[in-house]
Amino acid sequence: MLLELVVENYAVIERLRVHFHPGLNLLTGETGSGKSIVVDALGLLLGGRASAEMVRTGESRARVAGIFDVRDHAPIRRLLETAGLESEEGELLIEREILAGGKSRAFVGSRPVSAALLKDLAPHLADIHGQHDQQLLFLPDAQREMLDAFAGARDLLESIGATYHAWRAAAEELEALERSEQEKLRLLDLWSFQRKEIESAALAPGEDAALENERRVLQNVQRLEEAANAAYAALYDAPESAVSLVGVAARRLEELCRIDSSLEGLREHLKAADLSLQEASYGLRDYLSGLEANPGRLEEIETRLAAIDRLKRKYGPSLKEIQAFLEEVRRQIEAVEHAGERMEQLRREQQRLAAEFEKLAAELTGRRSAAARKLEKKVEAELAQLAMERTIFRVELSRAAWSGQGADAVQFLVSPNLGEVPRPLEKVASGGEISRIALALKTCLAGPKTAIVRTLVFDEVDAGVGGGAAEGVGRRLKKLAAASQVLCVTHLPQIASFADHHYRVEKQESKGRTVAVVDELDPDARTREICRMLSGQKLTPEALKNAEQLIRMST
Repeated sequence: MLLELVVENYAVIERLRVHFHPGLNLLTGETGSGKSIVVDALGLLLGGRASAEMVRTGESRARVAGIFDVRDHAPIRRLLETAGLESEEGELLIEREILAGGKSRAFVGSRPVSAALLKDLAPHLADIHGQHDQQLLFLPDAQREMLDAFAGARDLLESIGATYHAWRAAAEELEALERSEQEKLRLLDLWSFQRKEIESAALAPGEDAALENERRVLQNVQRLEEAANAAYAALYDAPESAVSLVGVAARRLEELCRIDSSLEGLREHLKAADLSLQEASYGLRDYLSGLEANPGRLEEIETRLAAIDRLKRKYGPSLKEIQAFLEEVRRQIEAVEHAGERMEQLRREQQRLAAEFEKLAAELTGRRSAAARKLEKKVEAELAQLAMERTIFRVELSRAAWSGQGADAVQFLVSPNLGEVPRPLEKVASGGEISRIALALKTCLAGPKTAIVRTLVFDEVDAGVGGGAAEGVGRRLKKLAAASQVLCVTHLPQIASFADHHYRVEKQESKGRTVAVVDELDPDARTREICRMLSGQKLTPEALKNAEQLIRMST
């Protein structure tokens, strides 16, 4: 439900703040006073197209903000959570700015968002019906959606949609497999050769690094022997070796310990050092015993590394990447070898899904047919209250191509005149009749099972309507307002008299410029406004009495 609307520097509006209420909120005013601009501003807030022409002359930007009550509204909460947003204590602040250059910015909860998110939120917040929006009644998809909403077929539609998309996915995969089978068969020989070449190499993880190290050793045996011998002599073999010097130091320290026992700890350190030096010496000795020139082994290593380098040039710069290439080749070969099995599996899956879809689609067709007959009767009953008592309304179902919405085409047919065959809406209904049909449909779709939005907005839905039909429109709006918040722009006093909350829109002059203002009317001001709508600017006592009587009759 819309709680508050703020509009700044938008068209002829300088700044206005309007508080809206539950029930029927009516906006009236002289022609051209700016009533529809308020509705347009709300449409912009809900993701409508922005234009620099909307910015008030001389201003750098226009701004529209709205506060909505979204308590206990799970779909909105899920959309906000997906976008990383949250509402404040059940209220949602939405803002839209239009810069003079034409660019626009959107905010939800004071955080920047895309206009696409506003469009996603819009169906859950408000449903705007103006002269242009009534063209939606002519669209087959919109008519089908209205019938499905009346039938309460959402769960069945979800099952059909999932089945259809699974059926299409299986068909697309099968088509891709059949299309690429010949190409993959041509590549099979290449993949088989690549697999054999890599597998025959029997590569071991880290093998190239180990071979390169061994090659360096064999290429430098003489240098290694000289260095190792020098190190061995310094540690153990020379008269003045480290081991000899540590032995001398140990004996001197032993003499000291006989006199001063506090040096016992140092003697233990020297023992440990002596053991470490001897282990290092033995290690060098063993290393020297294993060093020898081996031209044959070196040639083997060179040959192996050359083979590995060839594989790296062809399949990847490292053994890990060569192995990954091999796994991919194996997968491709397996896919080709099992393509026939997969295609047969997909054909069976297609048949199963097709049978499932036909079953669900038949159930949906039955539900739509039953709902269509009920909707026809309800709409005709509503139209009878709108001075269209002789109108025939029909919902025609015909077979259509499979889709995520079933296998039916839906079309609304109408015959406003006695004796005429029902025909599509756009071919026989006038603007005023379309307005009343739209209102009748909304009234029929406003039950607890089919209500989709909390706020319904009607911009001059009374166009082309007068007299008793106008009273019928007012009663329908009042009925809708019992379950949803309704905002309506009207020129007719018969409709305005049904308002729970009445607002007057008018233009005033401020600082040499025209500005539009919106005032919520108290009972006396409301009576005077309806009197103006009945008789013009001159408020006579008789006209005031008529206005009072009209209000009493509407309660």
